[in-house]
Amino acid sequence: MARMHARRKGKSSSTRPPRAKAPEWCTRSPEEIEDIIVKLAREGHGPSMIGIILRDQYGVPLTKLICNKSITQILEERGLKSQLPEDLTNLIKRAIKLRRHLEENRKDLSSRRGLQLIESKIHRLSKYYRNKNVLPKDWKYDWRKAAVLIR
Repeated sequence: MARMHARRKGKSSSTRPPRAKAPEWCTRSPEEIEDIIVKLAREGHGPSMIGIILRDQYGVPLTKLICNKSITQILEERGLKSQLPEDLTNLIKRAIKLRRHLEENRKDLSSRRGLQLIESKIHRLSKYYRNKNVLPKDWKYDWRKAAVLIR
């Protein structure tokens, strides 16, 4: 698939082998994995970072195979789900950092263009989440309120 705001093709990535059940070498129980996920979420990690930590430090290949639920489903059950989806939050954080940079460097036109591209992605993604009822129908991105929104 091509890049959204560039004239080049995307990088090919590896695909996960299809599996129906958890591997035999994974010795952790589903309850133990859920407790680890809750602990990491309370420390302030997002769902993708929790997955990376589980893979690298705890040796859990995929939580969905072991617990039959994704990390976000587990967080939602425990009441730890964030108000905004993680990908939208990351884009808003990038836009905030870029606006701070542009306050100090007003003539940085390439960064100004980058901010336009990031904010267009934010608007497109927020429209998608409003249609999927993840965000309220009246939710709107405002760069003045974005820093408060993230905290």
